[in-house]
Amino acid sequence: MQLGLELERLRKNAGITNLKDAVKGLNISDSQLYRVEKGTSAFRRASDLEALLERYGITDEEDVEFLVGIHRDGLNRGWWSTYSRTMPSGMAMYIGLEDGAKAIKAWQPDVVFGLFQTEAYARAIFEGGKPVEERTTEFVERGIALRMERQEILTRENPVEIRAILDEAVLRRVMGSTDIMKVQIERLAELASLDNVTIQILPLSSPTYRAHFDFTLMEFADPIPTVVQMDTFDGASNLSDKDTEVWMFTRRFDALRDGALPVAETPKFLHRLSREI
Repeated sequence: MQLGLELERLRKNAGITNLKDAVKGLNISDSQLYRVEKGTSAFRRASDLEALLERYGITDEEDVEFLVGIHRDGLNRGWWSTYSRTMPSGMAMYIGLEDGAKAIKAWQPDVVFGLFQTEAYARAIFEGGKPVEERTTEFVERGIALRMERQEILTRENPVEIRAILDEAVLRRVMGSTDIMKVQIERLAELASLDNVTIQILPLSSPTYRAHFDFTLMEFADPIPTVVQMDTFDGASNLSDKDTEVWMFTRRFDALRDGALPVAETPKFLHRLSREI
């Protein structure tokens, strides 16, 4: 994404508005350049990038090497690539973005946010859907393992900053057993004590705005724009960095945050709910 944004800027600075003009005479198609600029694909060879940079008038060795370095970094397979065979469509890109995000904002009305789930809770979700969706045991086991490994971004050396809002119904809806739910709620209280994690609960009794679908906003260091992710009914993932969509989902998140219990109330709420269970 970083390389794509920079190439689009350089193309426009060179006065080239048409992608076909940008790649004319090069071993690159205009559709390939479009995908590279959007951050969804990469050049097959560094020489293709170098030829394009020359077309844009970028000849300084340090500038070229910097951009070629970004290109090489982008070709590196992430740790999650070992799970690619059992991941739904779009999931690999989402995890790559999640892993590189500076801050994440999430709303979950149905289940505990994935990065907060205990292994037992995640297993209850996967096992519950296994016979209906005709998933294999391998899919279930690898899906659980992937979810647990993703959670390392919470406690790594430079952890991601996460603010998540959960509907109270999520915590009252039993997944697996009441024992599993009790441990899951204790896990949320533990996570809420971390400096980089903020958890808020939207009470069932609160007559406020509720989005009836989950979504995640991921923020990055400049120049990468904020990206919004929305799940689809078949388990795939939709991603967008369109200003209008990011703005709308930011408005939704702000409204949900305003209607939720104050952050300071979260530990007390979780403790009370744990006692009830």
